[in-house]
Amino acid sequence: MNASTKRALVTGGSAGLGAAMARWLAASGYEVLSLDRQKGVAQAPDAGEGTISHLYCDLSSRTELDRILPELIKRGPFDLVVLNAGISATGRFETIDLATHLNVLRVNTEAPMVIAARLLEEGGFTPGAALLLVSSLSYFTGYPGAASYAASKDALAIYASSMRKAAKARSVSITVAFPGPLRTDHAERHAPQGADASKRMAPDHAARLILADAFSGRKNSIPGAPNRAFALIGRIAPKPVTALMRRLIYLRLDP
Repeated sequence: MNASTKRALVTGGSAGLGAAMARWLAASGYEVLSLDRQKGVAQAPDAGEGTISHLYCDLSSRTELDRILPELIKRGPFDLVVLNAGISATGRFETIDLATHLNVLRVNTEAPMVIAARLLEEGGFTPGAALLLVSSLSYFTGYPGAASYAASKDALAIYASSMRKAAKARSVSITVAFPGPLRTDHAERHAPQGADASKRMAPDHAARLILADAFSGRKNSIPGAPNRAFALIGRIAPKPVTALMRRLIYLRLDP
């Protein structure tokens, strides 16, 4: 690899937002390492000079995560690390089994926290690198019907706030992304019946906006004016917005 080539790590790079980010980075000349449990991974476009390579790991397993960490460190240091992998669980909290709730927390919170900490400890970032953590627009309001998902994404945003000083000491900036609903298979699986997918943002568009914010060193990225407006209203009037979310999502989920 050319010494001037930039490296990026993207978790959850097989589909949705992660795949969109991996494609964009590869098209921009990055050597992208995608970490995912899926093997159907999007390839870099022909026009790009970069590449996408793959490591497979089920991030809900701490054993598998600990096994892959030395390899991640070996593949670095990285100019950009995107900790995007995420899963959800929708329905009434008490009817979802405990193992499912725990898997959501392991994939969405524990895995990115552990990966970020180890890379910072082991010199896994180049000077001036960026760390991008993907939270959720639900951070700005309640999310009835997906409580463990909302909790996992809220924890990730708070973790970022607590880690910024330590990261800055290593010349690493931290950006937290708060994407709204995206036009992905994952969103479709967890959406209530009758939800209009056309109103969701295309993952390629969200990827471009979020990466631009990460490269500029912004602390937060809320892609799209409607999502920024929603976040603002959620801060000002959390109870009415949570009630609206309950009507739009929770009451329309299968019992």
